Amino acid sequence: QVQLMESGGGLVQPGGSLRLSCVASGDISRSSVMGWYRQAPGKQRELVAVIGSDGSTNYGEFAKDRFAISRDNAENTIWLQMNVLRPEDTAVYYCKAWSDLRQYWGQGTQVTVSS
Repeated sequence: QVQLMESGGGLVQPGGSLRLSCVASGDISRSSVMGWYRQAPGKQRELVAVIGSDGSTNYGEFAKDRFAISRDNAENTIWLQMNVLRPEDTAVYYCKAWSDLRQYWGQGTQVTVSS
């Protein structure tokens, strides 16, 4: 089975930056699509960014100017660079992968933006 593990979350002041990572292990396809979602307490989970096996990307509207998703050459790790963070970015950030017609979720990493 595929396992996803996020890391890099934490507490940061408004205007600061964080870099999240997600490592995929198990029987995941090298052509898998991977992405980031986030969910704040009491709110619906929303798309942050997604990246294809060819490096093509799509972003949620709030993320287009401040966030960047990337992946390594082995396509087993993705990152989310987050800049100019705002309190409303506070959420649990989840890694997601689509592989061989299945969907997988990580456990999430907490990002808190606060003074």
